[in-house]
Amino acid sequence: MKSVLIFDDDPDILELCSLILEAKGFKTTGETTCNNVLGIIKEVQPDVILMDNWIPDLGGIQATQLIKKDPVTRHIPVIFFSANNNVENLSHAAGADYHLQKPFDIAQFENLITKALNESVAV
Repeated sequence: MKSVLIFDDDPDILELCSLILEAKGFKTTGETTCNNVLGIIKEVQPDVILMDNWIPDLGGIQATQLIKKDPVTRHIPVIFFSANNNVENLSHAAGADYHLQKPFDIAQFENLITKALNESVAV
């Protein structure tokens, strides 16, 4: 079973994402802060990470940069998601692999998760 780790400070977004993904057969873990981000990732060992821009305490950009600098975690696809209208630029600055604008279309969300999983397997 593929696993998705979701970092978002909004419990409603965490629940929504989890419900959508679990209905598709994914295991999900949600975190409302990115304290000890690398430790959490190494414990959960997700196949994909969803990272909110405004996640306390580091913020999504710094948290993603840490993930991508660590040799143990850098291979995990990170989908940077935010309600900011410049999410593509933020995602690029963070070094994320994909970006998703909030609010998002459920089909678009599911397709992006599938794409991230398929491309990470191919690498």
